[in-house]
Amino acid sequence: MMEFINFYLIPGLALGSIYALGAIGISMIFGILRFAHFAHGDVMTLGAYGTLTAVWTLGLHPLLALPVGIVFAVLSVLAVDKVFYKPLRELPTIYTVIASFGVALIFRSLIQLVWGSQNEVFIRGVQKPVVLFDLLRVSLLHLEAIAIIVGVAIALHYFLSRTQTGRSMRAVSDNAELARVAGLDTEKVVRATWIIGGSLAAIAGVLAGLDTNIQPNLGWNLILPMFAAAILGGIGKPMGALLGGMVIGLVEELSSYPWLTDEPLINPSYKTATAFLMMVILLIFRPQGLLKGRLF
Repeated sequence: MMEFINFYLIPGLALGSIYALGAIGISMIFGILRFAHFAHGDVMTLGAYGTLTAVWTLGLHPLLALPVGIVFAVLSVLAVDKVFYKPLRELPTIYTVIASFGVALIFRSLIQLVWGSQNEVFIRGVQKPVVLFDLLRVSLLHLEAIAIIVGVAIALHYFLSRTQTGRSMRAVSDNAELARVAGLDTEKVVRATWIIGGSLAAIAGVLAGLDTNIQPNLGWNLILPMFAAAILGGIGKPMGALLGGMVIGLVEELSSYPWLTDEPLINPSYKTATAFLMMVILLIFRPQGLLKGRLF
């Protein structure tokens, strides 16, 4: 039982937290701006490299240097929105989707130009696990990831339900034209969406970098599971994306547990495919996702 908790359940929750942080931004951007932002994974990578630079120059722990990465990611997405996405707002969505692929390539090329293509790490050496009650052996990173997603869930729920900007974002997501006619500043809502999405992407990028290593394709390798999480939870529903991310992360990790024999139920090489299969099956019977999001 403790092996299941130590090596499958808690890592699944931690992986789900990373997916959820990225999926929330994807879901919010789709709900407000009505396009799939395929450069979101590279925003994660930018946040990770911005944080890594602060670690190198200031000698801080990655989580203490995280605000630098957040600022770097947010400024990048705000600049990209102004230069690339805003001029395309009135055109069919496919133009912006294709532009986001171009932005992803630009981000990745800039990262390779500035930081190089080699793998980097935030912390060198082997990190000892946290031992509780002489039975529970948990990676500190996994505890940090789970704690962060709990904090994000509480803060996001409060922001969307109790603040004026949050209510405006929900109104624009429901009906952008009606919100504009009602006098809401939709550009302010768009900026808030990018700030939140970029911030959460940077956090996800740093957690992913701590879990493995940092390289230019860090976020791009996670973009499909994050989109799966956003769709599974209900596209356009931030809390649904959070739930979807946790489900995808858990399914990936638990699918390789030896449920029936001493061998893994599913070869770990196919963990991601298992999560996508589950998503497809669910969406066949519930296409709006777990929390009844927007239908395409």
